[in-house]
Amino acid sequence: MSVFAGKTLMITGGTGSFGNAVLNRFLMTDIAEIRIFSRDEKKQDDMRHEYQVKYPEYANKIKFYIGDVRNKSTLKTAMRGVDYVFHAAAYKHVPMMEDNPCEAIQNNVEGTRNIADLSVKYGVKKFVMISTDKAVNPTNVMGCSKRICEIYVQSLDKA
Repeated sequence: MSVFAGKTLMITGGTGSFGNAVLNRFLMTDIAEIRIFSRDEKKQDDMRHEYQVKYPEYANKIKFYIGDVRNKSTLKTAMRGVDYVFHAAAYKHVPMMEDNPCEAIQNNVEGTRNIADLSVKYGVKKFVMISTDKAVNPTNVMGCSKRICEIYVQSLDKA
């Protein structure tokens, strides 16, 4: 029996490449439930069908929540009873964020603040935020947004 036995894991940005990797890592363990949280209804539906076909004996562990990390009300619904969070929801394409800096701040920073604050509120045991090498000495909007996220999440650990 592992530390994850009977626990619930939530993956924000769960339909992305990192979210898929985390799902595949935990699916065939003794974890009780894996919540996929993302904005993309089509990707969630495709993922649901793929896992029902490939892993029918494990597919019932996966629960899908459509929502946006910028919207606390959808997060609140999805986060109740969560033990572990892998936060991978983010805008990550540097040129796009240079052209859309407000979106980078709203999604990456405000979204991270929402999920991190709710993780504290709901007693999440472990919170893992996915960052980027561009957050080290950032020279672009995306890197700056992720660096701010790192600082904020670290500040909560000291509280």
